[in-house]
Amino acid sequence: METYYDPADLKKFGQISEFQKELADKFFSYYGSVFAEGALTAREKSLIALAVAHTVQCAYCIDAYTNDTLEKGCTEEQMMEAVHVAAAIRSGSTLVHSVQMMNKVKQVSM
Repeated sequence: METYYDPADLKKFGQISEFQKELADKFFSYYGSVFAEGALTAREKSLIALAVAHTVQCAYCIDAYTNDTLEKGCTEEQMMEAVHVAAAIRSGSTLVHSVQMMNKVKQVSM
């Protein structure tokens, strides 16, 4: 079955330098630094990346960080919990904007 997102394209990510090497090199250097061990472990960063991947709905990122979190020893339960955290933040950010709608309704109704 063909899909818009071809899973094989994920392996081509490193090829983005073909059209603009300098910026791609800077991006990959930054990306590598971000995911290096620091105040957060690589495992924690991978779980965060998995949750963010769902929030931004990046199919390639979801595939990549599902594999990465599994390789780093995360359980299915931990992975799903991280996704639920992302979903809660996303839905909360939608709902908190309803205050603006409520303010506008009250303003117009006066």
